[in-house]
Amino acid sequence: MRTDTAPGTLPAREHLPATAASTPVLDVVIPVHNEEKDLEPCVRRLHDHLARTFPYGFRITVADNASTDRTPQVAAALEASLPGVRAYRLEQKGRGRALRTVWGASDAPVLAYMDVDLSTDLNALLPLVAPLISGHSDLAIGSRLARSSRVVRGPKRELISRAYNLILRGSLAARFSDAQCGFKAIRRDVAERLLPMVEDTGWFFDTELLVLAERAGLRIHEVPVDWVDDPDSTVHIVSTAVDDLKGVWRVGRALAVGALPLDRLARPFGDDPRDRRLSGVPGGLARQLVGFCVVGAFSTLFYLLLYSVLRAGVGPQAANAAALLVSAIANTAANRRLTFGVRGRERVLRHQAQGLVVLAIGLTLTSGSLAALDAATATPSHGTELAVLIVANLAATVLRFLLLRAWVFPERREGAPEPGSGAAPGGGTAARPAEGPGADATVRLRALPSGDGPTMTTTRTDV
Repeated sequence: MRTDTAPGTLPAREHLPATAASTPVLDVVIPVHNEEKDLEPCVRRLHDHLARTFPYGFRITVADNASTDRTPQVAAALEASLPGVRAYRLEQKGRGRALRTVWGASDAPVLAYMDVDLSTDLNALLPLVAPLISGHSDLAIGSRLARSSRVVRGPKRELISRAYNLILRGSLAARFSDAQCGFKAIRRDVAERLLPMVEDTGWFFDTELLVLAERAGLRIHEVPVDWVDDPDSTVHIVSTAVDDLKGVWRVGRALAVGALPLDRLARPFGDDPRDRRLSGVPGGLARQLVGFCVVGAFSTLFYLLLYSVLRAGVGPQAANAAALLVSAIANTAANRRLTFGVRGRERVLRHQAQGLVVLAIGLTLTSGSLAALDAATATPSHGTELAVLIVANLAATVLRFLLLRAWVFPERREGAPEPGSGAAPGGGTAARPAEGPGADATVRLRALPSGDGPTMTTTRTDV
């Protein structure tokens, strides 16, 4: 097993060990609200399918979120009559809330969910969870939009589904094909870190979960499914679409400002010794060089455009100073996020101030070169001036990259305290508050089953 992973990141994926059939490897959650009619035939059909085809132990959890009909009684009767079926009661509505609560309390290493109507053909269930059991993937989703999928639904739902996925691709750069199919699975070790970052408690929960996972570099496996629309679905399309668009805006803004600690979800490549970092060799140098050059090229274009716009109104000197200042701030922000992978708002003002100092050093180098040339030669030729400027700018660019890498955005060494981590100088540990982005939060989840059954309390510690 790999042990050379960075602190706070996920370990390498591994194949789940074979266990006794009585130990649940898979926990399938069925979130329901007022489904007294469909719940029993759905659970019995799913239970029969898993008992016949699934080679590991399994559990089916009915997550009743604030039903007001006979759904709690039906769930309790199923729990009493079928082995491996559990009833879980929540007093608040929301599919996302139900999944977050039940997944967070489950001890199964693979967690899944499906809609109560079983619109998705159950033959896709084993292909859905197999990549998670084998350690190949972190999440798995059923896709109704894959080429080999067979889908039966009306044109209205088809149009809305495809339009929504186009919005996700255009606004959040999502690469997965179907965000809202009610047929998904996730490894528990991933869920423990990913779920606390997901804010939505309703229908947008799926999308937010997938977008954050994808942005963090986790592997999402897609399974083509056969899917038949339920004509009696109680989903309110208009209100759901509005809530989804609000969620897209919120997540997009959070990603743009780097407000999410996605580095906690980083995965090593695997157990190949060639993937391990070598001591004394700086990591990511080639990628940082490429990113620095790309950011520099776009910053130059941005500077020229801004200078051209401002020159007509304030004159060349003021336009040059303003364009240079704004482009330098944008350049530092882009290098911070894209070249050196620094996220979040912590120390952002300090980084900008250091970036301006680096810019001033570069300007001093180029201006000093011209001043030295004028002092050495009374009337230097235009070609000589250009040659001096080219050499000075190349030297300033190299110096700028080295200063950004070593001073502004230095790479944290293993064992070094992170900013705000509470580590005191000299190896001690300073006191820190019990809450906040870096603190351990313990959440108590109370299951309230219907009837006179026992009350279950589970503790989850977020990393």
